[in-house]
Amino acid sequence: MRRGAVGGARRRDYKIRSGGETPDDKNITRKRVSLSLFDLTGRTALVTGSSRGIGLAIAGGLARAGARVIINGRNAEAVQKAVDELRKAGLQAEARVFDVSDPKAVETAIDAIEREIAPLDILVNNAGKQHRSMVVDFPDEAWHDLIRTNVDSVFFMSRAVGRRMIPRKRGKIINIGSVQSELGRATISPYTATKGAVKMLTKGLCAEWAQHGIQVNAIGPGYFDTELTKTLVENKEFTDWLCRRTPAGRWGKVDELIGAAIFLASDASGFVNGHLLMVDGGLTSIV
Repeated sequence: MRRGAVGGARRRDYKIRSGGETPDDKNITRKRVSLSLFDLTGRTALVTGSSRGIGLAIAGGLARAGARVIINGRNAEAVQKAVDELRKAGLQAEARVFDVSDPKAVETAIDAIEREIAPLDILVNNAGKQHRSMVVDFPDEAWHDLIRTNVDSVFFMSRAVGRRMIPRKRGKIINIGSVQSELGRATISPYTATKGAVKMLTKGLCAEWAQHGIQVNAIGPGYFDTELTKTLVENKEFTDWLCRRTPAGRWGKVDELIGAAIFLASDASGFVNGHLLMVDGGLTSIV
């Protein structure tokens, strides 16, 4: 391991040896070099809202790539269950229960994590929620709740972690956006507003922190089959519409988000910044 020349980012040496190697040796070496770009061994990652669904899938993927992952949520039992599940699979996992929409709780938790576990190399801002209603009937508290959970949490977490990454001159922050970061849909206008905000906050943080060797990017999931979308998955009319609307012709599976997360968390994305990577089966590519 060594510090790279650009921004002091922590990078591995990827030089390929040439002397005395056969063509097969060189092919094997090149393959190892390519794979090592995605190796997260020795990295520590915090994934918010990761006791289930997309967050747990991403945390598990980062752990299988070598990272020690910190599972977060507000339900201590659910968080510990997720940690036990990962540890049973031989992966490194820790639990941290705190409210990511509370700035004081966030600062206290990040300080404790960096003292008691390790400095954070990767932050995935995944915590989020949905509330469906036409705007004319949308309750005030539901609006404020969406803003707190989907936007405030990303700001508070990124601020707390970014303050610590900047002096280290390295770090990866991955925000979970949505196809609704780009597209509107009836009954979820406030949700769309929050995910649009996540997209633009990602770009703003890139503008401020890229000079410090920190990459801030986002993933835009399409429609995925999770516990939270179970009602929609089981709704034949909606599923038929979705399959017609999505070029891939189906719901996404949460494991299909892992590759994008590992890419954005690894050295492979060292010059990728401020980008929203859509993982949506092509939904946002067509009209």
